Amino acid sequence: MREGRPDAGRRFRRGVFGVFLLVVLLVAALASIVASLASGTHPKPFITISVAALVLIGLIVTARWLWRSGRSIGALMDAADRVAGGDYTTRVGEVPGRPYQRLAAAFDEMTTRLQTNEERRRELLADVAHELRTPLQAIRGATEGMLDGLYPADAEHLRPVLERTDVMARLLDDLRTLSMAEAGVLELHPETVDPRAAAADAIAALRGTSDGVTFTVVADAAPATIEADPVRLAEILTNLLANAARYTTSDGDVTITISADGPGGGARFVVDDTGPGISADQLPHVFDRFVRSADRGGTGLGLAIAKRLVEAHGGTIEAGTAPGGGTRMRFDIPGDDARR
Repeated sequence: MREGRPDAGRRFRRGVFGVFLLVVLLVAALASIVASLASGTHPKPFITISVAALVLIGLIVTARWLWRSGRSIGALMDAADRVAGGDYTTRVGEVPGRPYQRLAAAFDEMTTRLQTNEERRRELLADVAHELRTPLQAIRGATEGMLDGLYPADAEHLRPVLERTDVMARLLDDLRTLSMAEAGVLELHPETVDPRAAAADAIAALRGTSDGVTFTVVADAAPATIEADPVRLAEILTNLLANAARYTTSDGDVTITISADGPGGGARFVVDDTGPGISADQLPHVFDRFVRSADRGGTGLGLAIAKRLVEAHGGTIEAGTAPGGGTRMRFDIPGDDARR
């Protein structure tokens, strides 16, 4: 992002004041000559010529400044009208005058962000519609089948309907959490947390859904406690462990290593799996919304949420390759020293 210059507005105001002062001096010089002529006193020719030359130069400078200003302001006003009408592809481009060039550049940066946000909003709406369509169609088909008498409304046929409503509820909850985190309005409630217990709880929550996968916690060098939101830390760990288990075969291993290597005396969490790993072309996008493999299920929001929640704690997260060839997810929860 281009850095702004805080003195740009001051320089522009000085320029306007300079032009105004020049106009005042020209008017004063003309008034002096007119007063001399009215009183019958004829100023010396070189004074008259000098004042006339200064007046002419001043008028040229003022006219040029007004023309450049009018052209630049007109371009900016036209662009603002187009943006107000919803055309976020509008760009001002080059305009006369250095102060106006900076204003136009800032305007173009703004419209670029607006265009990017609008594209992301449309993509998100399309993705959400796509994710909701499948369970809705299944719920509708099952309900119509029971109403038409094709099969009875018993537990066997009602259970899939309930499961699909749970999928939709999780998706909406994930979207709410993600949108709040990205908007910077997600409130954290830090407490003193034992990172070992947090990891154990996250593993316990996944045991029923990850049959055959072995979870291991290595926490010999873990700090005794850290300051974190226990609910959000559990969400981070659950999302990372669930993602690792999803890509690990039934006889594979998922290991979470906790150490005191986090910044400022915080904790570092490393989740390794024995799955196929992440391809080089997918690695830069693993924390984007709705990024997932077609054959692995999930909503594609888990890693995106984990990233935003780690950042909300002031930490960082990154993805890479585990020593055994699987996937490694590493994130830090900084300590109090790093947050000061």
